[in-house]
Amino acid sequence: MSIEQMIGGGVVALAAVLTLVFGLMRKRMSGLPLRNLPAITSLKRSVGLTIEDGKRLHVSLGNSSILGAGNAVSLAGLSVVEHLALLSMISDRPPVVTTGEGSLMLLGQDVLRYVYRKGNILNKYDPRLVRQTGFSPYSYVLGTIPVIAQENVQTSVLIGRFGAEVAFINDSARRGNGYSLGASDDLTAQAVMLGTATDTLVGEELFAAPAYLSQNSFHRSSLLTQDILRWILIAVILAGVILAILNQFLGFSFL
Repeated sequence: MSIEQMIGGGVVALAAVLTLVFGLMRKRMSGLPLRNLPAITSLKRSVGLTIEDGKRLHVSLGNSSILGAGNAVSLAGLSVVEHLALLSMISDRPPVVTTGEGSLMLLGQDVLRYVYRKGNILNKYDPRLVRQTGFSPYSYVLGTIPVIAQENVQTSVLIGRFGAEVAFINDSARRGNGYSLGASDDLTAQAVMLGTATDTLVGEELFAAPAYLSQNSFHRSSLLTQDILRWILIAVILAGVILAILNQFLGFSFL
C-alpha cells in the first residue's frame, strides 16, 4: 500500500469516526448553529408559498447513474427529495420527481414510498410521481419541460449531474415567476445555473443542503466534520508553505 493510499484511508477513517461521535451527541448537535445559506432560506420560503398556493414542487435529479462517478451528488439529491416531500406532505399536490437515469427513478420511488409510509398516507402514494423523462441529456430535458408546464409547478429544485442543457430546464421553471434552485457537481452546469436559476448552491453547499432541510443530528455532524477536515487541510498547507520558506531562505532541511 502506497503512502497516498494510507493517507487517503486515514482521512476517510477520521471523517467516519468524527461523524459518528458528533452524531451520537444528539442534544448538542440539535442546537448547533449553521452558517446562513440564502439559497436554502429562499427555497424554504418558496416551498411554503407553493403549498399555500396549491401548486406543485418539482425535483430534477439529473442523469448520472447511482453506480457512476456522480453517485455522491445523486445520493444528496435523493436526500433532498425525502426532506422536501416531508415538508410538502400536507399539500394537495404531491411533489413530482424527474430523472434521466433508471436507477435514480427506482430509488426515487422508494424514497417517496418511505415518506408516505412514515406519514401514514401510503394509500396516496403513486409511483408515477417519479419519472424517467429521457435516456440522453437532451431527451431528458425535452421530457422534463412538459412536466413543469403541465403539472402546475411553481418551485423546481435541480440537484444532480447536469450539463449545459440544464439552461432549458431553468428557463422553463422560471416562466410565470416560478422559482428554481440549481445545484450540480459539474462546473459547466454550475456556471450555467448561476446565470439561469433563481438561486444556486456552489461547491460543497450542494452536499450541505440535506442538513439545512432537516434536523437530523447526523446530517449536522457531517457538516461539523467537513469544517474540521477543511481547517486541518488549511493548517497542513500553511505548515508546508512555512517549511518550504524556511528551507529556501534559511537552509533548514525538514525532509
